[in-house]
Amino acid sequence: MPRKRSELLLGAVIALALAPCGAAAKDKMPPDAFAATAPVPPPPLPANGAIFQGSYAPLTSGGRASQVGDLITIQLVERTAATKSNAAGTQRDGNVGLTPPSTGPLSLFNPSDIAMGGGQKFKGKGDASQSNALSGEVSVTIAEIYPNGTMLVRGEKLLTLNRGDERVQIAGIVRAMDISPDNRVLSTRVANATIRYVGKGEIARASQQGWLQRFFSIISPF
Repeated sequence: MPRKRSELLLGAVIALALAPCGAAAKDKMPPDAFAATAPVPPPPLPANGAIFQGSYAPLTSGGRASQVGDLITIQLVERTAATKSNAAGTQRDGNVGLTPPSTGPLSLFNPSDIAMGGGQKFKGKGDASQSNALSGEVSVTIAEIYPNGTMLVRGEKLLTLNRGDERVQIAGIVRAMDISPDNRVLSTRVANATIRYVGKGEIARASQQGWLQRFFSIISPF
């Protein structure tokens, strides 16, 4: 029985330690969320004798990306900063003192015997700050064109380094007017942007807690 209990306890420890990893696995994006989109073959032109058909790129657009599968370079210029602080303080003092009569049975008490006082003081302060910065460039493809002219773009860049892999993924919606003549768009101009910078390998594993240490961090009351 003691051996069985120890095995059950060890199993519970491993399950609790791996619970965050399982939750993170469920939150992963689908494999095709950032996959490159191949150009769509143009539909056959209707035999209506018209010079201009339904979809064409005007001459004024130059070489700007305008069709599904065209390439756009996203310039990552993300920079965010946030600070927050608060402070609170309270203080309260109170004293009670009675002077006994000089005659009678209560004259046996001294003034210090029936005097009391109390005090209360509290002071709290909290500060928090966070800043993030991301720069670089990622080329993406146009995945879909909406009726209002906006375009869904997505793509990723995989870097295989000496001791691990680095992956930059981005997806979002851009406007045609925000595309520069050399097909570049600032990441601050991407709507509903999803930007992910993840890595795996020895360097990524070294910056994470071990599963047993994560378990004790969860159950620790301190």
